[in-house]
Amino acid sequence: MPTLTTSFTFSPSSPLIFFLLLISTAANAAAASSLNHAVFSVKYKYAGQEPSLTALKAHDDRRQLRILAGVDLPLGGSGRPDAVGLYYAKIGIGTPPKDYYVQVDTGSDIMWVNCIQCKDCPTRSSLGIDLTLYDIKDSSTGKLVGCDEGFCLEVNGGPLSGCTANVSCPYLQIYADGSSTAGYFVKDNVQYDRVSGDLQTTSSNGSVIFGCGATQSDLSLSGEEALDGILGFGKSNSSVISQLASSGRVKKMFAHCLDGTNGGGIFAIGHVVQPKVNMTPLVPNQPHYNVNMTAVQVGRTFLKLPNDVFEIGDRKGTIIDSGTTLAYLPEMVYEPLVSKIISQQPDLNVHTVHGEYTCFPYSESVDDAFPTVTFYFENSLHLKVYPHEYLFPFEGMWCIGWQNSGMQSSDRKNLTLLGDLVLSNKLVVYDLENQAIGWTEYNCSSNIKVKDEKTGTVHLVGSHYISSASHSKSKWSIFLLIILLLHTLVYCDATTKNDC
Repeated sequence: MPTLTTSFTFSPSSPLIFFLLLISTAANAAAASSLNHAVFSVKYKYAGQEPSLTALKAHDDRRQLRILAGVDLPLGGSGRPDAVGLYYAKIGIGTPPKDYYVQVDTGSDIMWVNCIQCKDCPTRSSLGIDLTLYDIKDSSTGKLVGCDEGFCLEVNGGPLSGCTANVSCPYLQIYADGSSTAGYFVKDNVQYDRVSGDLQTTSSNGSVIFGCGATQSDLSLSGEEALDGILGFGKSNSSVISQLASSGRVKKMFAHCLDGTNGGGIFAIGHVVQPKVNMTPLVPNQPHYNVNMTAVQVGRTFLKLPNDVFEIGDRKGTIIDSGTTLAYLPEMVYEPLVSKIISQQPDLNVHTVHGEYTCFPYSESVDDAFPTVTFYFENSLHLKVYPHEYLFPFEGMWCIGWQNSGMQSSDRKNLTLLGDLVLSNKLVVYDLENQAIGWTEYNCSSNIKVKDEKTGTVHLVGSHYISSASHSKSKWSIFLLIILLLHTLVYCDATTKNDC
């Protein structure tokens, strides 16, 4: 599944959008009255399974009022590149709530689930999960979002042509590989477990605006290992983190820690106070989580790189994206990096697999034989990647996870993007309140401490596991998704900010 969304504009009067307007107008008659509540729960896809290299590449190509102390979300996922890291959450939507399984994605913004109007959307999955098509008629708290509401105007960049009373707001989400989902926006309750003490939670909920998918094109989520949709944690005002923050439910902060060895880890919204994490500023005016990389070190040698190598076109900096499996580097970085790695063992029998993967047989310890790769960023922040993290096994060989973005399509040519390959086994903290991001090496199966912003109390949050259906060809690693919110839920409209 592509996690990065391409920048796009569209005419509200185009045939597709007009069609969606017709769909949403017809659905409007079925809308129920709205309350303002919310919830979540989480799981994962491939743990320990060795997929084809084609599957790996396909995954990446498509790919503050009163505050709650926290929200506890069981998460599924794996940071291992040979496990095609796809993290997904089990969330409850509606009243009464129904379960939906959605990919957790920091590279896109809109949360969406497949809707009852979708004729081509999957209804079955080989992952051992039950898929559900959202039907607003089944929820007493569901409400369509009008095309004249503030949320719709912001997402679509202004008024929509043909917007009249009782017409719902359409959405069109296009991902970097050209796949897409389209439908209309609704608002409904989403449920979560808020942190109420050390290793303790109580149930809470709040309302979120999300996409009700009526059509989809070429999405990996519609294949054999299908999911219900995507949970967007991107930077824009339409993302889940931004909506919760604008309604006063959370601080605009979250963190994840992906266990690349055993599977599992932590995903948290809120103020993590332990471990301490050094931060680097986000690059302003970029649609994703971009930071300024300053140098690349292989072993003890710094690569000689042009000063502007990480500023191609209008893309500034390096994208940090937990939803992407591998790591993509500009050609002038990729080639000397891979050459330096290979040169450590001159007798390697190197193969190029599928035209782009550098692979070789090696029977000894890769950590003893190959160099550590270290990336340096502004504010003295660095990210160290060990050989067992950037090398992954495939058919009796080891393959290098670094990818040459100079060989990608024109819209992604020579970008710099760091995915699960380098982010695993680190606690990564996103602080949008201060426009900064940081990380530290960490045991992702251990505990973290979070702060109750109202009382100043620090709560201990530890890993726990949720039950998971089994798949005949793989074991599932189960994760913890912890959403750290604020102390008492205030039911506020996420768009107007009015008290309910």
